[in-house]
Amino acid sequence: MKTNVDEGYVSIAGNKIWYKIYGRGSSGIPLVAVHGGPGATHDYLLPLNALADERPVIFYDQLDCGNSDRPGDISKWTIEYFVSELGELCSALNLTEYHLLGQSWGGTLAVEFALSKKSEGLKRLILSAPLISTPRWFEDQRGYVNQLPQDMRETINRCEAAEDYSNPEYQLAIAEFYSRHLCRIQPYPEPLMKTFEKMNGAIYAHMWGPSEFTVNGTCKDYDASDRLSSIKIPVLFTCGEFDEATPASLNYFAGLMTSASVHIFSDASHSHHLEKPDEFIDVVRKFLQ
Repeated sequence: MKTNVDEGYVSIAGNKIWYKIYGRGSSGIPLVAVHGGPGATHDYLLPLNALADERPVIFYDQLDCGNSDRPGDISKWTIEYFVSELGELCSALNLTEYHLLGQSWGGTLAVEFALSKKSEGLKRLILSAPLISTPRWFEDQRGYVNQLPQDMRETINRCEAAEDYSNPEYQLAIAEFYSRHLCRIQPYPEPLMKTFEKMNGAIYAHMWGPSEFTVNGTCKDYDASDRLSSIKIPVLFTCGEFDEATPASLNYFAGLMTSASVHIFSDASHSHHLEKPDEFIDVVRKFLQ
């Protein structure tokens, strides 16, 4: 078996989009990993290359992210563009059949792609801590915020009322929230740190907002709940026990689909693929087999 690594760029809408393939010579159906953000990079998903012993595993950076071109074209900072970009990437790499793994906001793109007319070659879908409904996400995060110490809750309310998002006390409250629900490993694992170091905050602020629990960007009304039943391929939802994408919400979404299952990782959060790496790889491997 060959496990070659292939790296390069494809031209999409006049820009270079970076990709890297592990296990190029593997015989299994390829897996394409779609990173979150908006504005993150592929780096925090790289541990998925453990699956390259059975199939090609493809990573890429979305436009204005990581190693891809960064024209700063706000007109392309839309769900529609990034879904189209994913389709163009799969076409350029000559993928006639493939699986998708979308993590966090990457789950939004994976769902929208699965619902699009370009998804003919898509065989299986893994939605890891996905954003399916912004209103439900907001409600879930506010539930978590209410579990923070009273002084932090008051700080969050005060700073958000004044739109004082750079306030050091507000940033400390965010850090506490993240340590509970974004990643419970301290310090953060290296793949996650690399993504944070490269994060395009402008995309995040434009499409999402100032924090995971405050949404005032262009995605504030996004909701795919009523369309999930149109996805007929097998779907695996994953989340951590304390995930921003809560177990209750993912069980609800799975119940709207014809062939979906949920795996919950105990004592883990939004980064459960880094917190429970062996279990995560094992669960994904079995689903894809």
